[in-house]
Amino acid sequence: MSVRFDLYTLQLFIAVLEEGSIAAAAQREHIAASALSKRLSELERMLGMDLFIRRARGVEATKAAEALARGARNLLHHADDLAGELNGYSQGTRGHVRIAANLSSITQFLPKELRAFLTQYPDVTIDLTEMVSTDVTRAVAENAADIGIYSQADEQYELATLPYHKDRMVLITPRDHPLASKKSVSFIDTLDYDHVGMHRGSAANKLLAREAIAVNRGLKLKFQVTSYDALIAMVDAGLGIGIMPIKATERYVCQGIGIVPLSDGWASRQLKLCVRPGETLSAAAQGLLDHLTR
Repeated sequence: MSVRFDLYTLQLFIAVLEEGSIAAAAQREHIAASALSKRLSELERMLGMDLFIRRARGVEATKAAEALARGARNLLHHADDLAGELNGYSQGTRGHVRIAANLSSITQFLPKELRAFLTQYPDVTIDLTEMVSTDVTRAVAENAADIGIYSQADEQYELATLPYHKDRMVLITPRDHPLASKKSVSFIDTLDYDHVGMHRGSAANKLLAREAIAVNRGLKLKFQVTSYDALIAMVDAGLGIGIMPIKATERYVCQGIGIVPLSDGWASRQLKLCVRPGETLSAAAQGLLDHLTR
């Protein structure tokens, strides 16, 4: 026999079992007694057995009713658990969020902000992928990420953007370098010296190359690395000078490094958040986006 149970009918059945009468169960469940009685009769007809013995002052459960009650309570309990879990997804307390972010945001700002968010919403899963800024915007546009964090990108996709943090680029030098004692320098003053730069495709490298071309100069990239700690290690070894965000230097304690402010206006950068326009984010993703914009 194939039986398909209706959860609401099982809920009414349990109410009748616990209250001992159809009238009392109907009052508890806010349903007309006649409607409850009809549902109960349909349940008995579907099962092909009586669940209650009707008496003048109420009902008496049969052995079949007691057996059904055990399974019905389990079903209703699991349904409540499932509803609670799904409600967590709708409220943003559960879910899965994909973030594509550039190195500057990951190094300077994102870890503490993600920790604060996950402390509040520990059941949200976050997948974080580091990418160069151009790849960040592409990932969001192609739905490979829900939220992107970048500084500047070559390709202009139709994305909704929000301001994130501002960072400031500074010059780092060996302590004995001629520029190390300066209170500030302009980028053009650094072009006579060998640079250690970030890897090809990075927003920082493109920015520096563009600014060098603007003054009809070349950028002497002697080495290229993939992380700020590697950049600092190369500068500390006397292999060149480098330009990186000021907050990223705070991670590294290094006696052999000098930090010199850049006087150029472009040295102050605006990091941005981006999402696909016109698309409703999941509750978890929207909650994280709101958290990051705060």
